[in-house]
Amino acid sequence: MKKMIIVSNRLPIQTRVEDGNIKIKPSMGGLATGLSSIHPKDGSIWVGWIGMADEELPDDEMKDELMDNIISHHCIPVSLTQKEVEQFYYGFSNRIIWPLFHYFTEYAKFSAKKWEGYKSVNRKFAEEVLEYAQIDDYIWVHDYQLMLVPEMVKSLQPQLKIGFFLHIPFPSFEVFRTLPCREEILIGILGADIIGFHTFDYQQHFLDCVSKLLPNAEVDCNRVNYKGHIAETNVYPMGIDAEKFEKEASEQAAKPNNAHLTLRAELEKYSEKNPDIKYILSIDRLDYTKGIANRIKAFDYFLKNNPWAIGKVRLLMVAVPSRTEVPQYQQLKREIDELVGGINSKYATLAWSPIWYFYRSFSFENLIELYSSCDIALITPVRDGMNLVAKEYVMSRASQKGVLILSEMTGAAKELPEALLINPISFEEFNQALVKAITMSPEEQKIRISAMQQRIKQFNVNEWAQGFIDDLHNVTIDSKKSQPSAFKKEHFSKIREKFKNSRHPLFLLDYDGTLTGFKNQPEDAKPDEDLLHLLNSISASEMNEVYIISGRDHKTLSKWFASLRLNLIAEHGVYKKRCFQEWTVYNGLDGSWKNRVKSLLEKFVKQTPGSFIEEKSHSLAWHYRKASVDIGKNNANELYKILKTWSCNLNINILNGNKVLEVTNAMVNKGTSVQELVSDGIYDFILAIGDDHTDELLFSQLPDLACCIKVGTANTCAEYRLKDYKGTRKFLTKLIGEKNQKNASQNSLEYEFSPASKS
Repeated sequence: MKKMIIVSNRLPIQTRVEDGNIKIKPSMGGLATGLSSIHPKDGSIWVGWIGMADEELPDDEMKDELMDNIISHHCIPVSLTQKEVEQFYYGFSNRIIWPLFHYFTEYAKFSAKKWEGYKSVNRKFAEEVLEYAQIDDYIWVHDYQLMLVPEMVKSLQPQLKIGFFLHIPFPSFEVFRTLPCREEILIGILGADIIGFHTFDYQQHFLDCVSKLLPNAEVDCNRVNYKGHIAETNVYPMGIDAEKFEKEASEQAAKPNNAHLTLRAELEKYSEKNPDIKYILSIDRLDYTKGIANRIKAFDYFLKNNPWAIGKVRLLMVAVPSRTEVPQYQQLKREIDELVGGINSKYATLAWSPIWYFYRSFSFENLIELYSSCDIALITPVRDGMNLVAKEYVMSRASQKGVLILSEMTGAAKELPEALLINPISFEEFNQALVKAITMSPEEQKIRISAMQQRIKQFNVNEWAQGFIDDLHNVTIDSKKSQPSAFKKEHFSKIREKFKNSRHPLFLLDYDGTLTGFKNQPEDAKPDEDLLHLLNSISASEMNEVYIISGRDHKTLSKWFASLRLNLIAEHGVYKKRCFQEWTVYNGLDGSWKNRVKSLLEKFVKQTPGSFIEEKSHSLAWHYRKASVDIGKNNANELYKILKTWSCNLNINILNGNKVLEVTNAMVNKGTSVQELVSDGIYDFILAIGDDHTDELLFSQLPDLACCIKVGTANTCAEYRLKDYKGTRKFLTKLIGEKNQKNASQNSLEYEFSPASKS
């Protein structure tokens, strides 16, 4: 029976030994809450560290009791020594990865010793997973502390279904490239079948880094093919338990004033004496990424420029202690203490102080009191993966009044456009947003809050978790089927039997990479005698209808194949030619885009020595086969991104081929070119063979009876796979039963022909 194995740095329970007694309670963390809908259910288990080093654990008898207690919560503890905690958690994870991924590069000091500790602990986690994993289980690995685990598990058990979710930002290439172990981190993550991010930006940064740093990786839209393994990246913005916050806030609002908890009662008592005062809530874990110090300075700027607000507003600042052992956090705590003291001493009166400062955590009920009582939430991290506090505040506004001021640098900003979005570095934007929030009408507040509440309820934490699990289930089913297995005689026999029994077979054959190898210059790839003899053998029978369907220009194809009984489709479908007839051209094509695109390609030719432009009647191709591998691949990525942004306005397709980017009119491709050909159903056997993305468009348009074969290792929707163009020739030779083909091998195709299911 399949189960879910959740893997994270910490278990979803808080464990401690107090006065000789073991105390365990559920964690209040976002991940523990987020996965409560699937754990513990259906036999799921959670693998993680218990939060205490081995040296801190009690004596043997109590230790056994502690472990039994943890296991009874469906948790598997990973034991770590104090040294491992220091190197893996405080060292590499929180002093290198955390600052680097949040763009605080000055805090990221790489250490080879800490890197070794990180690898060692990741291996411990992977071994623990493998101890409990069965062949049909799902493995869901979480966050930056365990980025090597997916590959470690996949390399030993490739059939396991593995997901990975990053809960912090993934940085841009220019930042990530500064990490000495950058390739190992990427390879570790790519061991997963599904890789999740909070936002599209983080996903694109990851794909950009993979494309530029791993020469053997093939990036196709949101998928990465690395050494035959397909990893799919997707965006899953994490939500909250919206109903839980809404319910608690509503219950608190319904209570009479004298029944409120102490915190809210004190706030309401103060408000009775000061009915015009506005409460501004600032609540964060104490971390330099949260921009707390900058927020205090911006509040000082606001009071200085708006003296009318003195005595009319109060900032309730909550800083939850975090990583108190790390020097940067200790320094930040001192700075915040000094800033708060400075502002309070500058503006305070006998009856009023501008900031109420709390350096502690609050219970869930007290948090709802704060969310419900404060008119404005000031959530302004310098950089944040998502920030669930913003969503919690919105869902706690039972009255549908209140204003959210939110940093545009948070993942949540993508989902909450009704908030007042600001640049967290700009004091003036702080000032303008605070003035607007204080003076905003109740009607406008309600419109904004209600719109955000509806969205948060719709995309709640259960939707987040289930969406990821559904995708993991779907993609791993496809991945499992697409794993190459040795080609057996019955596979070939099945295809040949269909061919032998057909009355009207159709062959759709790509040229470059499929029937012949790639050359540095396109004109050097003319067909050799063996290929011409093979094609002549296939087309000799009037029963067989054979098409060469290529991206090459029509004049070249005419020159090469005019003497054979072949049909030709050139330039990805723009030109068609029945055997021994004239060319026809696709009607209504707009070529106005060519001059603009050609100018862009010419710039990239200058930037990429060895590259060149091939101009066809209705398309342009930028070849970089002769360029330096690194320069060619990097510039191809940049060019592809630019062309993609132009594609809608110019109505163009960008075809990412083998060391070539080709731009064509969006109205036609290999798939559309054969639609009319196969629509009448006269063919009772269809064989299509191709090697790149343009051929995928062809495969997708063919009826179910078609036999589609992919040449090479790239991801495909084809049914079968051939190793290379030599394998194509051998396959066709054996299929048609040709005995006299020069140099034709009669050997088995076992090493190069395998099933490769549709994906």
